[in-house]
Amino acid sequence: MTKESGKESQQAGNREITPQSEDFSRWYLDAIRKADLMDYAPVRGCIVFKPDGYELWELIQRQLDDRFKATGHRNAYFPLFIPESFFEKEKEHVEGFNPELPWVTEAGGEKLEERLAIRPTSETMIGHMYAKWIQSYRDLPVLINQWANVVRWEKRTMPFLRTSEFLWQEGHTAHEDEADARRETMQMLEIYKEFAENVLAIPVIAGQKTESEKFAGAVDTYSIEAMMRDGRAVQAGTSHYLGTNFATAFDIKYLDRENTQQFAHTTSWGVSTRLIGALIMVHGDDKGLVLPPKVAPMQAVLIPIGPPAKRESVLAKAAEVLADLKAAGVRVRMDDRSDLSPGWKFNEYEMRGIPVRIELGPRDLENGQAVLASRVSGEKRVVALDNLVAEVEKMLADVHKELYDRALQFMNDNLRSVDSLEELKANDDKLRGFVLAGWCGSRECESKVKEETGATSRNIPFEPGETKSTCLVCGEGAKHTVAFARAY
Repeated sequence: MTKESGKESQQAGNREITPQSEDFSRWYLDAIRKADLMDYAPVRGCIVFKPDGYELWELIQRQLDDRFKATGHRNAYFPLFIPESFFEKEKEHVEGFNPELPWVTEAGGEKLEERLAIRPTSETMIGHMYAKWIQSYRDLPVLINQWANVVRWEKRTMPFLRTSEFLWQEGHTAHEDEADARRETMQMLEIYKEFAENVLAIPVIAGQKTESEKFAGAVDTYSIEAMMRDGRAVQAGTSHYLGTNFATAFDIKYLDRENTQQFAHTTSWGVSTRLIGALIMVHGDDKGLVLPPKVAPMQAVLIPIGPPAKRESVLAKAAEVLADLKAAGVRVRMDDRSDLSPGWKFNEYEMRGIPVRIELGPRDLENGQAVLASRVSGEKRVVALDNLVAEVEKMLADVHKELYDRALQFMNDNLRSVDSLEELKANDDKLRGFVLAGWCGSRECESKVKEETGATSRNIPFEPGETKSTCLVCGEGAKHTVAFARAY
C-alpha cells in the first residue's frame, strides 16, 4: 500500500466514527462496530460477543473472581429455568420483574403444567436450594457466586449497556444475623468500587438507593454510579441486603446456638457486561476506544517499520522484543503485515484503543532503542531496548492513572449542587452530570423530579461533599442529600 492510499484509508476511518459532540449514542455504536467488539444477533435486543469484546469480559471476570475467592466465596451454577410458583412466593420480587420476564410454556411438543421463567435473576431458585442445604448455624455463612447469563425483555436496548440477554455474576449469601449479612453487603460494594477505580480506571459515587429505586424484594440496596462522557449515569454495580424476606418466602431456616429455629439473613450482589459499555463511554474519544490497560485484551502492539531491504533484521529484533514482553506478562501482539502502511496501522490501533504502541525501525535498531506511544496522552518516549519491558510497564501504569485522573476531573467538573427544582430545570436542555440536591424522603417529590427533568435519583452518596437542608421540590426539611442524573 502506498503512503497516499494509507493516508486516505486513515482519513476514511476517522470519518466513519461520529464525533461525540455531534451524537454521543451514534459515536458509541460507531466505535464498538469499528473496533469489532460485537455484532447484532437475529433475535431482538441480543448481541454476539466477538473475540475482542468477549476477551474484555473474560479479563473483567477473572479479576473480579480472584477478589471474590479471596473473601471466601465459591462459584456454583443454578438452572436457567425457574418455575412460576417460585416467583409467586415473593410478591414484591415478582412484581418488580414481571414486565421483563420471558416464559417457556411448551417443551417437547407438549404444553407445560407450569410456566417456566427464563432466569432474570436467581434469588428464587437459590432460595429454594438454600432451604434444603441450610439446617444449622454450623452451615452458615453460605458464600456462593454464580457466573451466568440472564434474560430481561428490555423495550429499549443498546449493546453491552442494556440487552435482552446479558452476562453477569450474581452473588448470593446466607448469614446467621443481620449484622453479618450487612457486613457482607457493604464488603461486596467496596470490592466493586475498588475494582471500578483500580482496574477499570472509573471513578464512582457509592451510596444507598432510595426506596423506589431499590431492588425488588430487598430491604436496602447500595450502588456505585459512574458518569459517562455525555454526562449520563450508569449503575456500575449493586449490592443488596435482603433481610429475611427471601428466607421467609422460601423457608430458609436454621437451628441457632440456643437450638431455636431462625430465618437466615440473605444478600445478593452483581455486576454485568454493562461494565464493558461503561468503560467505553467513560474513556473513549473521537478516535474510537481507549481501553484501560488492566482489562485491555491487547495492552501493547509492536509495529516494525522500515524499508523492505532492512525488514529482516528489524523483524528478528522485534521477535526478541515480543518474546521478552510476553515473558513479563504483557499482553502484546506484533503487526508485521507488509501490505499495510505504518500510518494505517497507527490509526487502526488507536481506534481499537490499544494503550501502548511500540515502534521499531532500522534507525532505532542502530541506536539500540524503540519508540513508545501512549494512546491516552499521545506522548512518545524514546527508550533503550535493554530497558524496554520496564518502560512499557511504566507507560501502562501511567495510562491507567491518566485515564482515572481524566475521568475524575470530568466527573468533578460535571457535579453541581442545586437547592430547588426550578434551579435544576433552569438548564434542563443541558442537564448533564450528577446533581446534588436535598430530598425530604417522599416518593411524590422524587417522582416529580423525574417527570419534569428526566433525571432519576442515582443514590444517596455516602460522601456527598456537602449536606443539603431542604428538599428541592417541596422546600421541607431534607432527610437526605441525593445524587440525581439522567441515566442509561
